[in-house]
Amino acid sequence: MLDALLLLAAVAANVAGMGWLALSMEVHWDEALGNATPQSRRTAVALRVAGAAALVGSLALCLSVDHGSMASLVWVMALAGAAFGITLTLAWRPRTLGILVPWVPAATGTGR
Repeated sequence: MLDALLLLAAVAANVAGMGWLALSMEVHWDEALGNATPQSRRTAVALRVAGAAALVGSLALCLSVDHGSMASLVWVMALAGAAFGITLTLAWRPRTLGILVPWVPAATGTGR
């Protein structure tokens, strides 16, 4: 049971990490939060660092569940699934990614 929870946490970390990496790009930031909320350089760097940290944390969680070869396979597959999910979110409901940046006022879903 603990292994399943750790893998679920790893998948959640992958989704958050991919979302933060996507939001660190200006074009995706504008799609998700609108032009009324400009992205500062500091925010972009913070999102990149948070995204990378989440992906590394996800790998660590996978490694804590299985041996290296199986953990890396599970991590890469979860990474691909998270990337695909974030891609679909950006295509159909980009405002949903505002959940990942709750400190931004426009991230509440109001506006545009």
